[in-house]
Amino acid sequence: MTPTTLESPANGTLTARYPRTNAVPDRSEPCVPGARGATVVIRSRTSYNLEVPYFRVLGPLEATAADGTQIPLGGARQRAVLAALLLRVGKVVSTEFLIDAVWGEHAPRTAMTSLQNSISNLRRAVGAELLLTRPPGYVLAVEPQDVDLGRFERLVREARSLPPEERAAALRDALSLWRGQPLADVLFEGLAGSEMHRLEDLQLAALESWADAELACGRAAEVVPELERLVREQPLREELHRQLMLALYHTGRQAEAANAYRNASGILVEQGLEPSPRLKETHKEILQQTVAHAAPAQAGLGDDHFGEVADALAAGRLVPVLGTDVSELASRLARRFEYPPEEAPDLTRVAQYVSLTKGAGPLYEELRTMLEIGAEPTPVHRFFASLPPVLRLLGVSHQLLVTTSYDLALEQAFLEAEEEFDVVSYLASGRHRGRFCHVQPDGTAHVIDVPNTYASELSLERRTVILKLHGGINGSAVDDLESFVVTEDDYIDYLAQSDVGSAIPVALAAKLRRSHFLFLGYGMRDWNLRLVLGRIWGAEGVAYRSWAVQAAARPLERQFWRARDVDLIEMPLDDHVSALGRHLSLAAEAVA
Repeated sequence: MTPTTLESPANGTLTARYPRTNAVPDRSEPCVPGARGATVVIRSRTSYNLEVPYFRVLGPLEATAADGTQIPLGGARQRAVLAALLLRVGKVVSTEFLIDAVWGEHAPRTAMTSLQNSISNLRRAVGAELLLTRPPGYVLAVEPQDVDLGRFERLVREARSLPPEERAAALRDALSLWRGQPLADVLFEGLAGSEMHRLEDLQLAALESWADAELACGRAAEVVPELERLVREQPLREELHRQLMLALYHTGRQAEAANAYRNASGILVEQGLEPSPRLKETHKEILQQTVAHAAPAQAGLGDDHFGEVADALAAGRLVPVLGTDVSELASRLARRFEYPPEEAPDLTRVAQYVSLTKGAGPLYEELRTMLEIGAEPTPVHRFFASLPPVLRLLGVSHQLLVTTSYDLALEQAFLEAEEEFDVVSYLASGRHRGRFCHVQPDGTAHVIDVPNTYASELSLERRTVILKLHGGINGSAVDDLESFVVTEDDYIDYLAQSDVGSAIPVALAAKLRRSHFLFLGYGMRDWNLRLVLGRIWGAEGVAYRSWAVQAAARPLERQFWRARDVDLIEMPLDDHVSALGRHLSLAAEAVA
């Protein structure tokens, strides 16, 4: 089916809209301004079925019929069966899992019969067409938005890419769905612990995101009481302590902000924990009064900037350079290997310590484990993964995406978008050290020995190429083609490799020399970026107008970009790609 229009929701993800038939109006879908002022429903492409009951698990278990009446759900065991199915709505739940969840390790011999009776009763209550038998168990065949938990997760997911005001409002709507302790009236024997912790983490993460959005909107004073309450209830949640420190500081209460850090540190030390580098850095900035404020003057950045960047992207002349925050990775690595707390906790120093004391093998193994667990795409990753169909529509080449991150989050975004891509990754160790490795979509890997002749194998006319300048996980089955520029020694060797730039395949090197750059998420502290820029640009510097986007920059960072003729845009990354997506949609609509 051919799309009739190209839609650009507030998250900037361009989506082809197809004609729909028999569409049912949404019950409570939030709307935001779309391209050219039109109002569009954000992200969701399915409407609520008004004939299906609405289920609530974020509080006492409830089911409401289409006419608004409450559906009787039976006794404790029957309600527990329904709750277990709702927590995995739309998925087959095995009878073994249900019995373990409801009765625990000491299930009676009659548990299977009791389960079957509960299923029969629930079918009469909610509709036999919704509760289906699917080996090896059952599935509750309703959409996630027909459960308050599914609606909550969708609102939180969509809020990530909205501007601060809309993000705060969307998160307030999501949090309003909570009516107390989840499934407070349901008796679980075997499922309660893990599920309750998971739901609690979801709510706390949403509260932290809401507080961030409120602070970005300049409402520090309004969130202080709520953050003080949350810190009392969740004393080991470091991000809440950090947000309280910032909120107090921004309301002119610097001494109280510093005291909030001392309280947090004392609580953590009592539990045998060390405050994270992120928390320590915020404390340092408060003491030195160097806390960065968002730049509201750029919140109303004109159409000229986004139009210029969108034009470069639509012409196939833009190279995005994606950064990543490695502070959490450094903190986890430090805890795992008992890194001396008095030493500077940056990633290169921690990795050097682990390599020297434990060996490169344990370091790499631990990095792989941590990076595989944390490879969750961000809205920025998903934005660029959404672009290939648009670029094909515009008749331009695919993207060359440059990154210094080590994980697979960007690749995962492309996999979710069902778009093929090549990965070209630097090899920091092993017999091929100093070369790049090419991993094709099918996982086949090749070392690029002669980059000046390696052109036809890598074509941006064919698909996207992800260039990983510092190596990392590459998804290849060959172990010695996976490495990291991560320790101090790695960076010294990297610096000594005068031919790093020439090791980049010729087709990609030509693209880098003839493109605008869009740096996303790099600050002056990323000294490794300066090393990369020197390798790419040489003494000549950038030849095309380029831009760097940071949520808030310090004076030295502004000077850093100015000295390199790169325009600095101070706004959240998600907001920037959202606005860029709306402008790019105009170019796509003109062609569609």
